[in-house]
Amino acid sequence: MKRRPGRPANVAAHAAPPPRVEAFLEMLVAERGAAANTVEAYRGDLAHFAAFLAARGIAADRADAQAVRAYLAAQAKRLAARSAARRLSALRQFHRFLVAESARADDPTAALSAPRRGRTLPKILDERDVEALLAVAARRREPEGARLTALLEVLYSTGLRVSELVGLPLSAFGRDPRFLVACGKGGKERLVPLGAKAEEALALYRPLRARFLPKGRESKWLFPSRGARGHLTRQRFGQMLKALAREAGLDARKLSPHVLRHAFATHLLARGADLRSVQRLLGHADIATTQIYTHVLDDRLAEVVARHHPLARGRTKPRG
Repeated sequence: MKRRPGRPANVAAHAAPPPRVEAFLEMLVAERGAAANTVEAYRGDLAHFAAFLAARGIAADRADAQAVRAYLAAQAKRLAARSAARRLSALRQFHRFLVAESARADDPTAALSAPRRGRTLPKILDERDVEALLAVAARRREPEGARLTALLEVLYSTGLRVSELVGLPLSAFGRDPRFLVACGKGGKERLVPLGAKAEEALALYRPLRARFLPKGRESKWLFPSRGARGHLTRQRFGQMLKALAREAGLDARKLSPHVLRHAFATHLLARGADLRSVQRLLGHADIATTQIYTHVLDDRLAEVVARHHPLARGRTKPRG
């Protein structure tokens, strides 16, 4: 039997999640608008936790702090810090739910701290790289060239997540063509301004949009497709972007739709935008998520000084 990617080999495929876990997961969806991927990840994490403790004769919903620490210590040896932190998050939220539901009186995760995660800096494109991608897209034959240019211009102009971009409905554009309504994580909507270049690209693409529709059918999507989902998928757009990168002479391994989202944020900050505005445009719930881009700029500024400042390159020799 094939295991899911990333699933620890010592967990039985049929391991049952702890009692009340389905009620907890339903609460995540109903009250917090959790995405399907998040719910599935938490279900797997809690099932793994239950299997670990069952082998030691402990019911998962009755674990004490020592049992939780033993579980997390075992995972720390096999998981990256980010994955271990997600496991702890799942356990914390589940036990808080049990306390709130009066299923237990104490929370064994209350005094636990998350593992430290190293700072992962996003990959960055400079403005010339973006221009090169757009130039190659513009040379593509119609209607593919118009669609690809529109996708790139909208993504670079708004910083949308790729799922938000490919899933844009026609209704995302209201009376004012300078703005669109994006539906982000948890179904949260935000108003996002479009740049002039994105508006122009969409104006050129819209008359050709019908070429991507299934025969005899209409579609509510801005970027329709004949596939099962009815719109262009994130995977297909990623493939298109990598092919475009190779044609533009860029390293396709370092390019993805998310990298263009990073470029949007970094280029805005480099040109003087404030962090709060960029946070709102990206749809980040926590400004700490947005702050990583300031670290990128700090690193780039240090590189500029090291490369161009005369003292950094060594003192010039005295004349004569």
